[in-house]
Amino acid sequence: MTQKPCIICVAITGSLPQKSDNPAVPITVSEQIESTQASFEAGATIAHCHVRNDDGTPTSDPEKFGRLLEGLNKYCPGMIVQFSTGGRSGAGKERGGSLPLCPDMASLSVGSTNFPTRTYDNPPDLVDWLAAEMTKYGVTAEIEAFDLSHIHQAVAMSSAGKLPGKLYVQFVMGVRNSMPADKDVFNYYVKTMQRLAPSAEWCAAGIGRHQLELNEWSIAVGGHARTGLEDNVRLDRNTLAPSNAALVARTAEICHNHDRPVATWAEARSLLGLSQPAV
Repeated sequence: MTQKPCIICVAITGSLPQKSDNPAVPITVSEQIESTQASFEAGATIAHCHVRNDDGTPTSDPEKFGRLLEGLNKYCPGMIVQFSTGGRSGAGKERGGSLPLCPDMASLSVGSTNFPTRTYDNPPDLVDWLAAEMTKYGVTAEIEAFDLSHIHQAVAMSSAGKLPGKLYVQFVMGVRNSMPADKDVFNYYVKTMQRLAPSAEWCAAGIGRHQLELNEWSIAVGGHARTGLEDNVRLDRNTLAPSNAALVARTAEICHNHDRPVATWAEARSLLGLSQPAV
């Protein structure tokens, strides 16, 4: 297990962090392309993508997603492009407006949860519609699991043929009012995946100061890892991260410390059952 290549996902911008939080947060499409290219060169093979308006507010604008996809395909050949269908950037079916662009992957939250100041609402009919759109356009889902029930729901949807592609589940821990970054819970999540979906792939994302420990936990036991300025704008309490690439490089170093090779884009695509483009 320790020799299994580790896929590093970089969440480049998200919906919340602003340049006032860290000047390195990429806002415009061109900034995101440049930041992702540096992250790709540092070892990231999945780019988890949101888009922003020029004032930094989140949007689901398909035109911006289209320009981002074009740039990433040009400057990061082979990298897996994953669009967000999260609820901060739009409401209802607007969240799936970029899926006809046919990115490699898209995030999918299969249940609701509490966020710091709001409920992250994912009603069953919307979840089913997003999954159907992903199936229609050949987009593999990355399940964002904020709760144990979300893992069970993802496995049930996959078994019922409602999710396109190979099952890939990401544990999201450390969001205030949702699942805390708890090692015992993490271990149980891993056991649950091994029991219910032993052929699936999984990764872990820690929010804020929990990013580093979730990277450590996941890499140590054979999972994949997510990093990036969307989730965490600091290297430590006193130091802002200089770039997304710096956070990727730190994650790659953790892989080295655990004798895990960092997955190439071709290895990442093979592990996730994605097509291998000519580059």
